[in-house]
Amino acid sequence: MLALIAFVSVIACFALAMGVCGLLFGRGNDAARRAHRRMQRLARSAPQDVDILRRRSLSDVPWLHRVLAGLSWTSRLETLIRQANVRVNVGVLVLVSATGATIGYLCAELVTDNFFFSFVPPVIFGYAPFFWVKRRRNKRMEKFQRQLPEALDLVARALKAGHAFTHGMRLVADEFEDPIGPEFAITLDEINFGIDMDQAMQNLVNRVDCPDLMFFVVSVNIQRETGGNLAEIIANISRLIRERFKLHGKIRVLSAEGRLTAYILLALPSCVGLVINIINPEYMSLLYETPEGKNVMTMAIFMMGIGAAALKKLIAIRV
Repeated sequence: MLALIAFVSVIACFALAMGVCGLLFGRGNDAARRAHRRMQRLARSAPQDVDILRRRSLSDVPWLHRVLAGLSWTSRLETLIRQANVRVNVGVLVLVSATGATIGYLCAELVTDNFFFSFVPPVIFGYAPFFWVKRRRNKRMEKFQRQLPEALDLVARALKAGHAFTHGMRLVADEFEDPIGPEFAITLDEINFGIDMDQAMQNLVNRVDCPDLMFFVVSVNIQRETGGNLAEIIANISRLIRERFKLHGKIRVLSAEGRLTAYILLALPSCVGLVINIINPEYMSLLYETPEGKNVMTMAIFMMGIGAAALKKLIAIRV
């Protein structure tokens, strides 16, 4: 049994390594492959139909694409990947997650026969890719929020100088780095391709999870219908966003003691248990060698998870 588990673990590790190598190195040749395919199409003498429609590709594997297309949560995961600006599709992320969960389960089976401890590593390993993508997405959205006031100021100055609104957006697309520059560039491309401005601005809101951006888009759409000084409106929105940043900073300072207390309370049981295990291993061995001790450990970890969620809810103050 152990030999079988070891063999499957090696195969799973190899598959995970191949997947990671494909993500890191395989994507670098995409431009060369696309250029080669274009040259092959141009070299053919017979005219061919050109498809300019954007196709939804959840996976390069046809059967996996069909399976993922029928799932309800695929669109949310696709949006998460797009907001994180990660060069992977849904199929690759799901396969890496499944491989990680398999490796976690096999490693847990080699170490312990307890159901709870056999269940935790697959959950952690399987969720790790999604956690990584979500973390990248959160960092990118935070950077977008930090860039937004300066971008709005640039648009307002362009309007005061007599330029059109789209010219102000073009300045933002040219002058700012990712994420706000490329996102505004996509919106301008949609407008140039004939999409209505209201729809293009709504697409920008759908791509970027930023409440402050919603204020800007709604103000622009209302001004186009009713009229008014758009430069002054955008400048006021920029000032409002900066005031929210100041308030958020004050709240973080005032809640710093609560966050520190939460970190200490969460780390204290593990640190005390580690110290006792070093000083008196036989005393702590009852927790992970006897069935009763394993049950106590399982319940303690479960209760600590509930406490961590409650503490996070208490110290997370939304502005």
